[in-house]
Amino acid sequence: MKLIIAIVQDEDASRLISHLMDAGFGVTKLATTGGFLRAGNTTLLVGVDDDKFDSAMHVIEKVCKTRKQMAAAPAPAGGVSGTYTPYPIEVTVGGATVFVLSVDQFIKL
Repeated sequence: MKLIIAIVQDEDASRLISHLMDAGFGVTKLATTGGFLRAGNTTLLVGVDDDKFDSAMHVIEKVCKTRKQMAAAPAPAGGVSGTYTPYPIEVTVGGATVFVLSVDQFIKL
């Protein structure tokens, strides 16, 4: 059994949850915040049997597409407090960051 931990942008989360549930996967949703853009994202926990892992990953890849977006440049880590960069920068958002863990035991009470 595998535990898929998928971190996705909030904009993609509802659609991904629907697609995963339609495909028969159980999903646990956690609200999280990204560090770079300080934007909301969603972390999904999906437990899958080894033989259904590829199917779950296919759903994630199909739904979570990357795209370009303009965002205010974050203040530099060692920079002066209160500085502002007036020019937006183009960043890639969307997609998914996925961690896969092997599960030795699964208990549902």
